[in-house]
Amino acid sequence: MCCDDCFLLKKKKKKKKKKARQRSKSYLCNVCVLSAECITAKSQSLISSSTDSVSCWCEQIRPSPTSSCHRQDTFKILIATDIHLGYMEKDAIRGNDTYNTLEEILKCAQTNQVDFILLGGDLFHENKPSRRCLHTGITMLRKYCMGDSPILFNILSDQAINFNTSKFPWVNYQDENLNISIPVFSIHGNHDDPTGAEGLCALDLLGSCGLVNHFGHSQSVEKIQISPILMQKGSTKLALYGLGSIPDERLYRMFVNNQVTMLRPKEDQDEWFNLFTIHQNRSKHGPTNYIPEQFLDDFIDLVVWGHEHECLIAPTRNEQQLFYVTQPGSSVATSLSPGEAAKKHIGLLRVKGRKMNLQKIPLQTVRQFFIQDLVLADYQDLFTPDTPQVTKKVEDFCYAKVIEMIEEAERERLGCDLTPEKPLIRLRVDYSGGFEPFNVSRFSQKFVDRVANPKDIIHFVRRREQKEDIKGLTQTKYTGLRVEDLVKQYFEAAEQKVQLSLLTEQGMGKAIQEFVDKDEKDAIEELVSYQLEKTQRHLQARGVTTEQDIDAEVGEERKEGWSCVGGAINRAKAHRLERGDNLQGLDMSDELADVAMDSDEDPAPVAPPTRGRGRGRGRGSRGRGRGELS
Repeated sequence: MCCDDCFLLKKKKKKKKKKARQRSKSYLCNVCVLSAECITAKSQSLISSSTDSVSCWCEQIRPSPTSSCHRQDTFKILIATDIHLGYMEKDAIRGNDTYNTLEEILKCAQTNQVDFILLGGDLFHENKPSRRCLHTGITMLRKYCMGDSPILFNILSDQAINFNTSKFPWVNYQDENLNISIPVFSIHGNHDDPTGAEGLCALDLLGSCGLVNHFGHSQSVEKIQISPILMQKGSTKLALYGLGSIPDERLYRMFVNNQVTMLRPKEDQDEWFNLFTIHQNRSKHGPTNYIPEQFLDDFIDLVVWGHEHECLIAPTRNEQQLFYVTQPGSSVATSLSPGEAAKKHIGLLRVKGRKMNLQKIPLQTVRQFFIQDLVLADYQDLFTPDTPQVTKKVEDFCYAKVIEMIEEAERERLGCDLTPEKPLIRLRVDYSGGFEPFNVSRFSQKFVDRVANPKDIIHFVRRREQKEDIKGLTQTKYTGLRVEDLVKQYFEAAEQKVQLSLLTEQGMGKAIQEFVDKDEKDAIEELVSYQLEKTQRHLQARGVTTEQDIDAEVGEERKEGWSCVGGAINRAKAHRLERGDNLQGLDMSDELADVAMDSDEDPAPVAPPTRGRGRGRGRGSRGRGRGELS
C-alpha cells in the first residue's frame, strides 16, 4: 500500500475504489514509501524484489497543492544538496551553469508552493565565494524566497538552541523586519564549512541577511548534541535534525566513543516524523573515512545524505536500523567521473503524520555529461601496437566514439530548451599493452564548437604493472591517497634521525590542507608558532637544562600535549585573540581537532571531496547516544 494520499478518493464509487486497490497491488510505488514502523511484510517484499521503474497509481490521484487537506496537515519540502554555487564561474561556456540550476531549484520550490527548502550542504563551491557568486546567490534567494505567501507551520523548539551560532537566533520568517515566503534551512558542507578564528562560513553571511537558516553547526570537539528543530503543521509533527560537515575520521571516532547524542522530545515521541540531514562520506574510503549508516539512531525515519554526488534519490531501506536513506546527489557535475553522469534530480518530500512521499524531479538546466571507457587492448581485430600508423588509427577510433556521444546528447536534448547546448564529454582511454597516446591538444581542436570541455575530452590511463620488490619495498597502489598520507607513510618508514621531534606529520598535513584547499595563508605559521610557544612554556615550567632532558620532555609533551586536541585549540584561539592578530588562519573552531595527534591513530586515505561517489555500506559498531529535550 502506498501513502494515504493514494486513497483520498475512498468516497468515490465502490467500483473505482476496488480498481484503485487492484492497481496498488500490481504496481510498486517508487516515490511513496511508508515510515519504518508501518512497512508490512507484503510491501517490504515488493520493495526488495522490484528493480524496474514503474509509475505509481498515486501519481494520478495525488491531491492538488491547493487542496485544504494537503495544506493543513502535509509538509511539502524541497530537498537538494551539493549545488556548488560558483563552480567554474570564470569559464566562458560553463560559467553560469550553477546559477541557472539554482534558479531552477528555487522556481520549482515556488511553483510547488513548498513549506520550506532543505539543503544538504555545499551550497557554495568555494570556502570564500567571489563577490559575483555571493551577489547572485543573495539576489536569487531574495527574488524567490521573499514575498507575502503565508507560512503554515510553527516552530515549537527552543530556537536559541537550534540557531545558537547566529547573532539572530530565530527562524527568519518570524523576524518582524523580513517578509519570507519560503524559508530555507541548510547545513554546511565540506566546501563551505566554517573557518577562521570566529568559525564563520558563507552561510552565516546569508543568515545575517535573513535569507537562510543555518543549522547543524557543532562547535564542540569533544561532544556533539544534535537538538532538532521541532515543527508542526496541523496534526503533523516534524523533527528536523542536522549535522554539518565534520572530518570523517573524527566523527567516526566520536560515534564509536558514544560522543554523539541525538535529542528527542520527552512527550509523544512516536508522533514525530524524524528527518535527519548529514554531509559526510557514505561510501567507504578507508577504515574510518566514512560514516556507516548503522551509526545513526534507529528512531530516524528518513536520512537526507549530502556530499555524495551520484544521484540515488529513490529512498533505500536500511534493514538494520529500519530507516530510509535518500541521496539526492549534486546539482552540477564538478568532476568528470562516472558518478556524475547519472541524471540529476531534486526531491519533493511530502510528510503527513508518520508517512512520507518522495517525488523525484529531474533538473532541466543541468549540462549533459557522457562518459565512456575504452580499452585499446580489447580491439585487437582493429589494431595492435605493431600495426602501421597505429596512433592515427587509435585517434580516428576515439574520434568516432566522441561523435557517438555527442549525437546521443543531441537526441536527448530535443524538446528541452533549458538544457545547455554543449555537453560534457569524457572518453577514458586505457592504452596499456604497448600503445602510445596521441596528441590530445590537436584532437581537442576538432570539438571546440561542439562540447563544453574540449581540453579534457580524452583522458589516457594505463594499468600499472605489479613489480617485484625493489630494494625491499613492495609496489603499492596509491590510488586515492593524498600528499598528507604519503608524508605520514614516509615518516613511518624513515630512520630515527629524520623523524619530526616537535611537530607531528598529521598536524602539518592538516595545516597544509587548510593552506591549499581553503586559502588560509597563516595556517602553517600559526600551527608552528603555537606548538613552539607551548613547548617553550612547558620546558620553562619543568626547569630542564640538559639536552637529554629537553629531548625527553619534548617527546612527552608531543604525545601528552595533543592527547586532548580540543583544549589545545581553545587555548590557541584565546592566545590569538589576546595578541589581537587579525588573522584568518587555522580553523580554530574545531577542524584541527581531527589531526589525531595521538600516535596510535591511523588515518584513512581521503578521496577528493568533489568527486561523485557510489553508494557504500559498511558495518561498524554502533556508537551513539540518545537524549531527551527538556
